[in-house]
Amino acid sequence: QVQLVESGGGLVQPGGSLRLSCAASKSIFRIYRMAWYRQAPGKQRELVADISSGSRIYYADSVKGRFTISTDNAKNTVYLQMNSLKPEDTAVYYCYEDGGRWGQGTQVTVSS
Repeated sequence: QVQLVESGGGLVQPGGSLRLSCAASKSIFRIYRMAWYRQAPGKQRELVADISSGSRIYYADSVKGRFTISTDNAKNTVYLQMNSLKPEDTAVYYCYEDGGRWGQGTQVTVSS
């Protein structure tokens, strides 16, 4: 089974940027779908973005135009570039692969 480790979270001011990384323990080349979810305090976990078959991409309306999901198969890593961050983006961000594995999560806090 693949293990997923997220990194790149932190505290950022509104309007700032962060890049999250999700490093997989084995090749992601044959994984059909990789995704980023987030969970804010008191809210359900929600899908932020995913990439399927290496090229089909989905974004939640709330992040469209601000976030970009990408993969680097040579590094077995999935990224989430987050720009123009808003306080409502504050959450724990989780990486997911369609075999059912989750990463441990990384905290993103957007605050002045």
